[in-house]
Amino acid sequence: MTTVIDILSWILLLAGGIFVFVGGIGTLRLPTFYTRMHAASLTDGMGTVLIILGIMLQAGWSLAAAKLLTILVLLLLTGPTASYALANAALLSGMNLEEDEGNGNKAHEDKPHEDKVSDRKISENKLNEVEK
Repeated sequence: MTTVIDILSWILLLAGGIFVFVGGIGTLRLPTFYTRMHAASLTDGMGTVLIILGIMLQAGWSLAAAKLLTILVLLLLTGPTASYALANAALLSGMNLEEDEGNGNKAHEDKPHEDKVSDRKISENKLNEVEK
């Protein structure tokens, strides 16, 4: 029975590591802030769940497993909340959905600079309307 638990634990740990690795690649490769944040937040949640479940199987039914479960619940509550707060703050600050911030990637290279400036002004006007 311990061999089955060890195999299942290692499968969960490997799957969690793969999720975290793919999320890191997505964070580096995706073109805009929102897509990078989306990749990081989704894979962060799933990777965390799988890794902590794998460690819980290794720990067995003990106080350590209870502490890991508490950590898992707290991470599942705070991770999506932090992602939402970050995305909402970026949107309210006027960051366009198609705008590239850093990373060297160009979201839309065919769009001239003047159009981006006018799009930002339109976004600011919409933001002012929402605040009223």
